[in-house]
Parts: sequence; structure tokens; C-alpha cells
Amino acid sequence: MKDLATRLPDGREVRLVAEAADRLCCGVVILDPVVVRENPAVWEATETLGRQLATELSGRLPSEIPGLAEARTLYKSFGMDPSRHRPSSEALLRRTLKGQDLYHINNLVDTCNLASLQFLLPIGMYDLPLIQGDVTLRTGLEGEEYPGIRKGPVHLAGRLGLFDDEGPFGSPTSDSARTCTSEGTTSLLAVIMATGDYERAAMAENVAVFGQLFSKFCGAREVLQAVLGGSG
Repeated sequence: MKDLATRLPDGREVRLVAEAADRLCCGVVILDPVVVRENPAVWEATETLGRQLATELSGRLPSEIPGLAEARTLYKSFGMDPSRHRPSSEALLRRTLKGQDLYHINNLVDTCNLASLQFLLPIGMYDLPLIQGDVTLRTGLEGEEYPGIRKGPVHLAGRLGLFDDEGPFGSPTSDSARTCTSEGTTSLLAVIMATGDYERAAMAENVAVFGQLFSKFCGAREVLQAVLGGSG
């Protein structure tokens, strides 16, 4: 039987509700501590991967790139139009294939972008102490929304979202201003999202690679990894 919940080291729980379990597989990672600093090495790694992807995918439309189908199918299964609300992984790839540099924010955000490009999956990343109580991944109800980072409200009615005791704080498209990482972040929760048909073994590998990247570029120590949902 596949796991639908995991217990964090501090006793809190991350849970995938049953109504979303057939549509969602997610990798959960807790990293503590992390060190926020400027690290050009992650920019170089991202540029190298970007050149590799540009060579491999030259001339293809996004709809013709097999790796993007996973996130697009996830969006459609939760009533989201991936052409209107692009998965964060697809938005990163589009910039890369156009030869545009990704924004350099800090080593946490930059490393998360590198991982998202590598997996071609959306990844939510949150400042762990700013999350209140347990975390639930579910479909949003009418009126549920949150202020996005550098944008207006992110509406979650009928769409996949992450919720804590204070309400929604994340989705596959945009993280929230309330729980976003910053220069003062010392520990974080990351959630890698894919469809319910995604192989658990493949997600476990993504989780392991995510931890390795953050160890390399952010001085992170991984204290928890788990896979919720998925097949196999």
C-alpha cells in the first residue's frame, strides 16, 4: 500500500488526501540546516544543463518535449490549463530554450530551479518555520487563495494546493509570499510534484538528487525524505 503521509522530525505531518492520491505523486524533503549565500557554482551548473537541453531539444515545440507531458498532465488532472498557467518547470525550460538566463536570486532558489530543470517537474520550496502546523496537499475550495511571490492572488478553487493551519501557501505554479524562503532561511520543506502514475522509485531518485544538489550548493543536511502516492 502506498504511503499518503509522512511525519516530520518535529512531529508535524505532511499528508496527501485520498481524493487527490490517484492524481498526485510527490517527493517530500526536509533540509536543515541550509546556508543562504551567493554561489556562482550553481549558476555554472544551470548554464551547463541549459546548453545541454538546448542542444537536445533544438527546434522542438514544448508540446513535442516528452518530459513536459508529466507536469502538463498533472495540471489538467486538477482542472488547470497548462498553456495559461504554466508549470514552473516548463516556464524555466522555455526561458532556457530561448537562450535567456534564469534569474539569480540566491543559492536556495537557484538550486531549486536547477533541480526543476533537471527533473522537468514543478517543485515547491518553503521556509519550514513559517509553516503553521500540519501540511495537507488537496484540491482547493471556492475562495481559497494566497498572495503569490511578485504577483497577485493565486486562486486555488478546484486546483492543487498546499495548506497549513493558516490556509493555503503553495501550488505547482507559484509559492506564497507568506512561506517563501529568504536570506534568513535556515531550514526548508521542498515538495516535488508529478502525476499519480509517476513511478515511486523515480520520485525517490529525484528526492535523493535534490538533497545532493542542496548539500553541494547550499551546505544543506537532509533530515527527511519521503514519497507520497505514485505507482509501483
